[in-house]
Amino acid sequence: QVQLVESGGGLVQAGGSLRLSCAVSASIFSCSTMGWYRQAPGKQREMVAVMPSSGTSTYADSVKGRFTISRDNVKNTVYLQMNSLKPEDTAVYYCNGYCRWVDYWGQGTQVTVSS
Repeated sequence: QVQLVESGGGLVQAGGSLRLSCAVSASIFSCSTMGWYRQAPGKQREMVAVMPSSGTSTYADSVKGRFTISRDNVKNTVYLQMNSLKPEDTAVYYCNGYCRWVDYWGQGTQVTVSS
């Protein structure tokens, strides 16, 4: 069983920045893919950024150039640096990990961007 715990959400003005963190209870090397997803009210959950254990990360078109996913293998933590935030980025952000052939999700952290 792998637990994912997000932190770092909050309220920020448009144009501001936030960094989300996802602490992984197991070795991050056991996860072939780590990613961030988000769900706005009344909308389906959507992919924001996905980072494979090796290779190039993938970003949603709406966040390219503004968001960056990264990982710290020593701390077993995945980050999402969010810059130039827009009101349409307001959503609950979820950390996802595909670890040992099982999909895991965190509980989510709220990000609210005011105009």
